[in-house]
Amino acid sequence: MKILIVGSGGREHAITWKLSKSDKVSKIYCAPGNAGIASIADCVDIRATDIKSLISFSKENEIDLAVIGPESPLILGIVDEFTAAGIKTFGPSKAAAAIEGSKVFAKKLMYKYGIPSAKFMTFSDPDSAYRWIDSIKDQCDTDGIVVKADGEAVGKGVFVCNSANEAMDAVKEIMIDKIFGNSGDRVVIEERLTGQEASLMSITDGKNVIPLIPAQDYKRIFDGDKGPNTGGMGCYAPVPAVPSEMYNQVMDSIIIPTVKAMESEGFLYKGLLYTGIMITKDGPKVIEYNSRFGDPESQVVLPLMESDLLDLMLASISGNLDSISVKWYNKCAVCVVAASGGYPADYTKGCQISGLESAADDQNIIIFHAGTRYNNGYIETSGGRVLGITAIASSYSNAIDSAYTAIKKIRFKHIQYRTDIGKRVRDINLQSV
Repeated sequence: MKILIVGSGGREHAITWKLSKSDKVSKIYCAPGNAGIASIADCVDIRATDIKSLISFSKENEIDLAVIGPESPLILGIVDEFTAAGIKTFGPSKAAAAIEGSKVFAKKLMYKYGIPSAKFMTFSDPDSAYRWIDSIKDQCDTDGIVVKADGEAVGKGVFVCNSANEAMDAVKEIMIDKIFGNSGDRVVIEERLTGQEASLMSITDGKNVIPLIPAQDYKRIFDGDKGPNTGGMGCYAPVPAVPSEMYNQVMDSIIIPTVKAMESEGFLYKGLLYTGIMITKDGPKVIEYNSRFGDPESQVVLPLMESDLLDLMLASISGNLDSISVKWYNKCAVCVVAASGGYPADYTKGCQISGLESAADDQNIIIFHAGTRYNNGYIETSGGRVLGITAIASSYSNAIDSAYTAIKKIRFKHIQYRTDIGKRVRDINLQSV
């Protein structure tokens, strides 16, 4: 099969890497791709949101399957347009992708169908939001509160606030300063959940669901979960805090009901459903949904998958996931993200990267590129998150050590990364997970 992967980040590199191992795949294109993807696929200079050009390319090159990586084209309806053009496409429809495209939609869906999540309010004007925050000021100052932009915000539209003043500042940034553009026309304000977070990705054909192993992401930029939210600074899988019994509970109380709820609303959900949960004292609750593979979660989950990812994607499209089973390697994976200095705020691009070959000497290391590009024969930075250094091992401690040994060999100006990825599971025996 000829495959087109749409996107340019670490997620797309991980998907490309995994699909390249299928004996059913003859050729992979990636649009627009990055310097790492270019080593295993032909990169095409077409933006992920230029749907018409992507369709034209797919027809000209007789693409058998398109895989949509990022959320933006999904929210724009790329799957609907590709399908109408006769091209098999992995991902949810525009209507179904609203589960990520609108937090208001997602929260109302959960409320209607009794899917456990945080208590919430929605607002379409800042003054109303200010008044409501002021009315629960004491609660905000004691327990904290979360303010979310309604629409797409590349993983940065969530403000975890420790006081009413912080929450009001977040409303101002989202709704008045418009730091996320029209995505901030509405906000969701919800209670702050406490506990451990986990990312649970599932592949579904709209009726049947196959869960992937859970991962735990590190959103904050600095060690100790300090600083602003990012797209993700690292992760590990599997997650000891989500044993099989709890995963079954999440499947029964959250993921399967979500898929059924979408069908009941008339939005058959096909593709990858990402469910971010908080493991609270009252049980697991939904933090958010995404309509695509997580990044960097895909960089630890896909390397642990023994089965052919292509089979799962095709079964999702054709509606026969009930005939598929998935095998996993009995190992763990840890990914540490190398980011540009200044990220998630302003950062410099065009910094030459060195040490990649040396870092990849360890056969247990996979380097997934995100914000990279070629320039005059050299690889340089082109984004906030630059690389994902993934280590596969039979223990968490070995994977952590390997990942950090590798990342210390990589050099570019103002490189930054967290030093505590996987710290909480370092001494846990994988066999007990």
